Amino acid sequence: MKEEMYSVEQVADLLGLHVRTVRGYIRAGRLKAVRIGKQYRIARADLDELTGRPRPAPARPTTAAPVEVSSIVQVDGVDRAAADRLGTLVLAGTGTGGDGAQPLRVQTVHDEERNRMKIVILGGAAATADLLRLVEAVVEGDNGLLAGEAGDA
Repeated sequence: MKEEMYSVEQVADLLGLHVRTVRGYIRAGRLKAVRIGKQYRIARADLDELTGRPRPAPARPTTAAPVEVSSIVQVDGVDRAAADRLGTLVLAGTGTGGDGAQPLRVQTVHDEERNRMKIVILGGAAATADLLRLVEAVVEGDNGLLAGEAGDA
């Protein structure tokens, strides 16, 4: 693993210090550095040690490979207003529950000439399945959402 190295000037800029102060830290032994030619180089880990930042935890091997599902849902017979309502519902459904580590990504497109809507869903298997069940309930159900009856009352 290649470690990030900084010059004295870069460290001074990062810490808001004068270059002479950083060199003084190096000479006093407060900041570890490697001399290359006439210049010092400071490793990221040594800079973090000086500033008191915790070192990042080493990456743990994952037990299961992440799974990503891509789905395209096509809904025919949908006018612009119904497509807007369905799109809003689907986008709101992406924010509920699900896996925060692998959020759903959703794109909706409406073709006015064909009265057709496509919903593209990318994300984890469980969250995608939940969203597909929501879409099915709205499209298959007799709730009036697509016909415009739900908001007209």
